Amino acid sequence: MRTALTIAGSDSSGGAGIQADIKTMTANGVYAMSAITALTAQNTTGVTGIMEVTPEFLKKQMDCIFTDIRPDAVKIGMVSSSPLIEAIAGKLLEYRAEHIVLDPVMVATSGSRLISEDAVQTLQEKLIPLAEVITPNIPEAEVLSGMQVLSEGDMERAAAAISTKYRCAVLLKGGHELNDANDLLYSSGSAHWFYGKRIENPNTHGTGCTLSSAIASNLAKGFPMEQAVERAKDYISGALGAMLDLGQGSGPMNHGFAIDGCFTAEVSVAEMEVG
Repeated sequence: MRTALTIAGSDSSGGAGIQADIKTMTANGVYAMSAITALTAQNTTGVTGIMEVTPEFLKKQMDCIFTDIRPDAVKIGMVSSSPLIEAIAGKLLEYRAEHIVLDPVMVATSGSRLISEDAVQTLQEKLIPLAEVITPNIPEAEVLSGMQVLSEGDMERAAAAISTKYRCAVLLKGGHELNDANDLLYSSGSAHWFYGKRIENPNTHGTGCTLSSAIASNLAKGFPMEQAVERAKDYISGALGAMLDLGQGSGPMNHGFAIDGCFTAEVSVAEMEVG
């Protein structure tokens, strides 16, 4: 069985972060492992608390994983401080990690910065150059490229600039909500558009985490980049299309929409009556 590692924060409500990553990796047929960067107290309505791990403890987690069950791919989510970014980069280099997928969570679609300026700089200098592919949204692409992105042409120019600068593939997400976004993959000097299926579902918590984890899963299984992205997009569409509705805010997707077996069956009415 192929394996994948998620390096990200914990989401106590299960819709994003390592919980979404592990669900996604399992649903996409790989064995999932995790190195936790932070604990969060959050639900579908927002985040009320964050507690980071120390760089030393993050390194210990990564040592335990790479020296025992080596991951075939690595997904990296939000990392909010420079010391943690440096710890991750150092261990990835030490163990010569492969198929690194980085979701460079820096800027919200509203334009608000989610991590500090020095952490953004460290991310650009230490971590992005190690990635095989990064998955920025438009505000993040504007930071990385230094140009304004207002059109599909701008997306192509920005993705090309980022790819050239950091020597990695770029999946530039065309909108904050994946269910109505057209995404652009720029890889090896060429651009490929993925036109998403519009699904009227307001519950999109964790789409970015899920997309990057699905890409990592497919790279771990040996799919080439373009096919890995296409399969990941199809998985997102299925998870959104299942129309799960939980919580009072922007709820999670159904990561297990395609899992159907004896262990997923619910108790029948007859069994309830017997019970």
